[in-house]
Order: sequence, then C-alpha cells, then structure tokens
Amino acid sequence: MVVEVKACGVCRSDWHGWQGEWPGFTGGSLPHIFGHEFVGLVSDIGNNVSRYRVGDRVIVPFTLGCGHCEYCRSGHSNVCPTVSMPGFSYDGGFAQYVTVPDADANLVKLPDAVDFTDAAGMGCRLMTAYHGIVEVGQIHPGDWLVVYGAGGVGLSATLVATSAGANVIAVDIADDKLALARKVGAIATINSRETDPVEAVRELTDGGADKSVDALGISETLHNAVNSLRSRGTHIQIGMTAEGPVGDVALTINDLIAKEIDFRGSFGMPAVEFRYLLNQVAASKIKPGQLVTKTIALSEVNDALTAMSTYNTVGTTVITDFTR
Repeated sequence: MVVEVKACGVCRSDWHGWQGEWPGFTGGSLPHIFGHEFVGLVSDIGNNVSRYRVGDRVIVPFTLGCGHCEYCRSGHSNVCPTVSMPGFSYDGGFAQYVTVPDADANLVKLPDAVDFTDAAGMGCRLMTAYHGIVEVGQIHPGDWLVVYGAGGVGLSATLVATSAGANVIAVDIADDKLALARKVGAIATINSRETDPVEAVRELTDGGADKSVDALGISETLHNAVNSLRSRGTHIQIGMTAEGPVGDVALTINDLIAKEIDFRGSFGMPAVEFRYLLNQVAASKIKPGQLVTKTIALSEVNDALTAMSTYNTVGTTVITDFTR
C-alpha cells in the first residue's frame, strides 16, 4: 500500500539514526530517508489489501509486523521477529509518499476527530509512551511515577500517566522543558543540574516512586530512575541506548534483588492497542496537540535535526508542508 503523507513528526530517534548510532536499524546504507511518525491518506492499494480504500485517513505504527507469526497473532506485533520500521528498515515519512507492507495487519484508521498534525504529534513518542505506561507499566491512579527526560517520549509519558490519574514527577536539565512538563500534567519537576534527583524524588514521595521511566537511554538517567524507586517498584525502560558496547549499562543486580525491583523493557506499540489510544484522543482525554510546539516544511527538516544536536528543542516538531 502507498500512503500520501500529510504530516510527519521529527523525532530524536530520527536524529540518532541520522548520527549513525543505530546502523542495525538502517543498515548503514545511503541515501536513506528518515521519518517514522507519519499520517496521511491511502493513495494506492495492493492486491492483498481488503480493509482499506483509497482516500482513507490512516496512521502508521512505526513497528510493523509480518501479520502471521505467533507474536502478531497474539497482539504483540511490535516484537515480531521480522519487524520492519519505516524510516529505519526502509525509506520513511520525510517524503510525499511512503509504502506500508502488510497493510491489513499494520495500518490503523485515523478518526475524523483527530487532525493530521495532532496525529503526527502522537507519532512514535506518544504511542511508545502509551504502551509503556499503560500496558507494560500497568499504571494505576494515585501511583507516583518519576519520568527522567522531558523530551518527546518523557513529555508523552507525563501526559499519558497524568490522564490515567498518576502523580508525575518530571526530571530534566532544561527549565523550559520542565515548564512544558508541568503544563501537560507533572505535579512536580526537578532540575537535576541543581539538585540530586534521587534524593528529591524520595523526599517528594516519602520513600521512593512506585514506578519510573527512563526516556533517554543513557547511563545516568537509567541509574537514577531505578534508584528513585521504593522497594517492589517497577522501572519501565523506554529510552534506547546506542548500539554495541557503548550502549551497555551496568546495574547493581543485588540492589534489584534486595528491593524486588521489576525492570521492564518497552518497545513501540502494537497496532491492536491503537484503538484505545485513539478513542481517548478523539474524546479529548489525551491531547497530543499540547506537545506540538512547531510546524515546518519538509525543506526545513535538516535544520530541525541540527537543533537536536544541541538539545535546543522543546516539545514536538511536525512537518505539515510537503510542497517545499
């Protein structure tokens, strides 16, 4: 199937790929078109597509399963052994048109109530955070959740957890990002350049958070997130590290054992979960538009990626003009 792209988010995962940090995803071949947070209209369909018609509004998960293995059949297409990812496994949404393999199994119809810009803002960041917080993390109303990193994934995690009734503490080194975290629901924020975040979290929560998220994938934030937990707490690792030995992070296993810490990985979101997220967005219970801070033309994407090199971005940037 071919999708005409109407909006596409610019994600830090694109930046990591652009920097050559994840050659296992892109294969290291050039030229390569990034962009995995895209939405649009069905432009053309193949012979094996029966659920969609030309003109349908659609959103595309960035983890695409084969549609017939045991994981896909059981609703876990995000961990399909042959998973493919637009913008990484093949050319993605920084373009006017993108192909989608096995569309009947992977494509998701976009409700009319959700506009394209907001939907692109959902992209991998919000869908990944939703799966991590709701399905993997099993967040409950009243839980204390600390989120390390107030970039796209961290802000999305804050937004989703707040909508589920959790008490969110956001940790970052940038005051403008922390201000946006408060705007989308964080009840407390910590600038880790100014104070020890682990001690601050323990003080705020009277002993430690129930659950933690590392949204960055670096050693410092991963350690701090795990160490911020109370006994029997749950850590959700969403931020991906670099490939190879440089991405290895050592943890003190005896501490995990003694405190019975539950360490969980979370990757993307399977297509079957989208209906729950989209229903909440359509009902305005989750508002991804709160995270969109800038819209650009396709010709400006290099500038957007360059700005990420100095962490000089706040919120989500979405490409909405594909004519220039």
